[in-house]
Amino acid sequence: MKPFVITTSIGQMFMIGDALNFSQSKFVLFSSVLRFRFVCQPRDIHLRNILPWEIMANEVEIDDSLYSRQLYVLGDSAMKQMAQSSILLYGMGGLGIEIAKNITLAGIKSLTIQDGKTANVSDLGTQFFLREEDVTKEANRAEASCKHLSELNPYVTINVLASPLDDSSDLMYLKQFQCVILTEVALSTQIKVDNFCRIQSPPIKFISADVFGVFCQAFCDFGDEFGVVDPNGEELKEVFISTISKANPGEVTCLENTMHELESGDMVTFKEVKGMSILNGKTCEVHVKSPSVFTICDTSGEEFEPYRDGGIACQLKVPKTVTFQSLETQLDCPSVMVPDLGKLQAPANIHLGILALREFQGSHKRLPNVWCQKDAAELLSFAELMNVSLNPKLEDPDIVALRGLSFTCRGCFAPLCATLGGIVAQEGLKALTGKFTPLNQWLYLDAMEVLNMENNSEPHLFEPRGDRYDPLRICIGESRLKSLADLRLFMVGCGAIGCEMLKNYAMLGIGTGDEGKITITDNDLIEKSNLNRQFLFRPQHIRHPKSTIAAQSAVDINPGMKIEAQQYRVCPQTEERVYTDQFFASNDLIVNALDNVEARRYVDSRCVSNQRPLLESGTMGPKAHVQVIVPHLTESYGSQRDPPDMDVPYCTLKSFPANIEHCIQWARDKFESSFVQKPNLFNKFWSIHKPLDVIEKMKAGITVDGSIQVGKLLYSRPQDWQGCVKCARLKFEKYFSHKAKHLLHAFPLDCVLNDGSPFWQSPKRPPIPLEFDPENPLHLSFVRCTGRMYADIAGVHWAQQDMDAANIKSILHNFVVPDFVPRNKRIITDETVSKEEAPPEVVNEEEVTVMANHVEDAVKVGKQKFNSMQSAEFEKDDDSNGHIDFIVAASNLRASMYSIECADKLKVKRIAGRIVPAIATTTAAVSGLVTVELLKVVERMPTRYYKNCFLNLALPIMLLSEPGPPEKTEIRDGLTFTLWDLWEIKGTKDFTLKDFIAYFQKTYGLEAGMVAYGTRIVFAPFMPGHMKRLPQTMVKLLKPPAGRIYMDLVVAFQDDVTDNIPSPPVRYFFGL
Repeated sequence: MKPFVITTSIGQMFMIGDALNFSQSKFVLFSSVLRFRFVCQPRDIHLRNILPWEIMANEVEIDDSLYSRQLYVLGDSAMKQMAQSSILLYGMGGLGIEIAKNITLAGIKSLTIQDGKTANVSDLGTQFFLREEDVTKEANRAEASCKHLSELNPYVTINVLASPLDDSSDLMYLKQFQCVILTEVALSTQIKVDNFCRIQSPPIKFISADVFGVFCQAFCDFGDEFGVVDPNGEELKEVFISTISKANPGEVTCLENTMHELESGDMVTFKEVKGMSILNGKTCEVHVKSPSVFTICDTSGEEFEPYRDGGIACQLKVPKTVTFQSLETQLDCPSVMVPDLGKLQAPANIHLGILALREFQGSHKRLPNVWCQKDAAELLSFAELMNVSLNPKLEDPDIVALRGLSFTCRGCFAPLCATLGGIVAQEGLKALTGKFTPLNQWLYLDAMEVLNMENNSEPHLFEPRGDRYDPLRICIGESRLKSLADLRLFMVGCGAIGCEMLKNYAMLGIGTGDEGKITITDNDLIEKSNLNRQFLFRPQHIRHPKSTIAAQSAVDINPGMKIEAQQYRVCPQTEERVYTDQFFASNDLIVNALDNVEARRYVDSRCVSNQRPLLESGTMGPKAHVQVIVPHLTESYGSQRDPPDMDVPYCTLKSFPANIEHCIQWARDKFESSFVQKPNLFNKFWSIHKPLDVIEKMKAGITVDGSIQVGKLLYSRPQDWQGCVKCARLKFEKYFSHKAKHLLHAFPLDCVLNDGSPFWQSPKRPPIPLEFDPENPLHLSFVRCTGRMYADIAGVHWAQQDMDAANIKSILHNFVVPDFVPRNKRIITDETVSKEEAPPEVVNEEEVTVMANHVEDAVKVGKQKFNSMQSAEFEKDDDSNGHIDFIVAASNLRASMYSIECADKLKVKRIAGRIVPAIATTTAAVSGLVTVELLKVVERMPTRYYKNCFLNLALPIMLLSEPGPPEKTEIRDGLTFTLWDLWEIKGTKDFTLKDFIAYFQKTYGLEAGMVAYGTRIVFAPFMPGHMKRLPQTMVKLLKPPAGRIYMDLVVAFQDDVTDNIPSPPVRYFFGL
């Protein structure tokens, strides 16, 4: 073959040799413009356009600003493995594009998408990266998808193969991939590819998946021996020890009021154990006896000295090996996950059904026709024959499910593509990294509940009509399709889940009818870190409103959608003017796509008060939940409360940290105090007071509120960069030397408590004063970033060269810091005392006079000392602002002072920024599950059809269950209510308070003891003058604003026995 020449758009020319060799030896054109690559296989050469830079294996660096949320889930090691790995994905239909999208967002080295099919109009109903022009041009589905996939991640190379994969294909080209994922491929070809992958060295990991109507399947084969380095992805636990017995086995007891949270079979090692020090560094298997006690090895031997004090048990990750069988073997003896405990036999029935479907397809060279009774009967015959060879054999196959599979297999229920696409993509990442436990080996899911089996006598309702909705129409029929089009939906939040939801809505045609509309709101702007999961956004959208861009991107997918994008928060402040009761009532369904509990609870409460169904979901790393909330049928989100987080005692954060989390929280608090609160106090103080007045009062011995702190700020406020550096150096001495010396002065190392026990015992750690060393990178980093922060708040100009180590060292060369002088400052040791309860520092007259002098000196310097300070607004995702750098340096120096293991920047950022770990795969999976439930809610199905879900892709586990009913509260015999109940009273303009109270006596036999609106008491008979209100009208008492139709009141009832009888809210209509 002749050499090939590539010419770029700017005229650069590069020559490569033989094309077949080129496919094996990597060629990368480093240019600031588009790159080109030949994708080769025998007899077929394609020139393809590649956007991202390619990073060679030995130069892999992970972009924290893009991947930060994912890094907290997968870890740096797994991410680097992914960045060196390649995957082949066949089939760019609805499921294939979901998998491709998720894998690209995750950030592997290269993804090759292969498909021999051209785009047709029905693809538009499931394949969100195809457009109408692709159908018109009859574009290859892989080629048409390439550009959109390339835009998702600049670090992933997207290659295209436009050829089919069948039994005649030469599979040698698969050797370059670490994982092969097949969709829309014949079973015989799947078996051939799987067998080819298994015989490679090392084996190529194999995954196959498909969606048939409202049924779907996935299969994994990672070879005979697959190593899992982290089975569950959970953070390792550290347990502080109270005692260790000398026994066989030794018994380890945690500190009082703490639980170890370990499980039998876990492995731990020990550190800092005193007395029984032979355990330090030793690995032991755990056997749990109680939440606070576990046993380890035999500690009764002479080599185990008696336990004395201290010690931490540190959990270890234990790798494991998983064995897989081939696809061919698993067909007759499948290992399946059971996700729905209410349908235990469903996976086995779907397995049998899809085997029969493949047999039907092989026999007829087609799938069963849409809702065809004859074809369904033949598929049942195939199933009966196939069942004989299954182990175990199904005793009573589910005829309804098998018929449903036959009826709908030509369709495709897009929400299942989303769910399975997330799950399969995560399995692909597991294959590359060994991070998390892989699927063993089959997963089957169905959405049988959405099938309208009652209309099977009207097959014309399901027949294709040559539009984008055919795949959905085949599954649910024309009438339900119209219900979705006319749906009025309100979604709160347009982040990761929100983007996935909008894509699903586009596939279903929600909001495309004459009556339909989608309203979305999110007050956030797009940040770079969002691009790793929120796939509707691109780099050019950064700093634009999420809701606006999400709406535009969704309409690009389905131009028929009507979406109104808003930027308001849904909160009490918008309840009266934006998201009113009338607004909620105008929507058929509310969807939460929120990332915080308080906002979820608020939206939930609004849905309850307005009788609106709510779909609630959330993710945390590989975990997710789905909750269906339907008026009068289910409990609400607020019905269940998570246990409150345990607050860290104030004295622990202040003086006695036990772990790195305490140090990070201390550093975060220092940031808030030094760079936010104090500058704000300074500005507020001088906006109220004049310097000369303050001086006069303080010299007269009168303390002005805030004057001591402001005086200190004036005295220490730097005027130039040198002053900022020196100020930072003084803070180093104060925080990490003088603080330790003060503690040791108050509590020497040999200090004992009243009971004779040592003061410095676990978990208290005695501090070690740090001596500043300009050659220590951590010490210098603290001075650099702290000086920079002081410069920023004081308005001092600095240049990048000022940050140089040599410059900072020269400033500090002859700088003398004051020696430590013991003070009588009280140190709090009581763990029950909160920060608010801590006694304030006592200010003496001398200190007031000194501060007065500081203010006087500042006046002499000039007005610049009194210029407003610029408070910092903590931003975790902007590495250029130095905020996280300060917290990293400060927290790790504090950790060093207390002999605590330091943390890397990524961990510090997560804890200080309260970042919720997140990955695109979980988000995609959970959005699909929510959308399945959406259709059930729209059709007002009975409770037994709804499914709440708990999902953990790391294990992997999926638990589907029926939602719990609302709890009933009994008022008296025969009278109960739930959270959904509301007592309504239809009043008139003449309706009095007396009439209001009499209504309850007459209707329910209850006496109203108090009436309140919000926090205002309208009537309480025990309050002076309130009995005179009885003849007054409700309109006069409540004073409704113009246009207000009703008010929700709280009425407390009583009788001769009980002063506070429970009751539902009362809605009073004015009747004006």
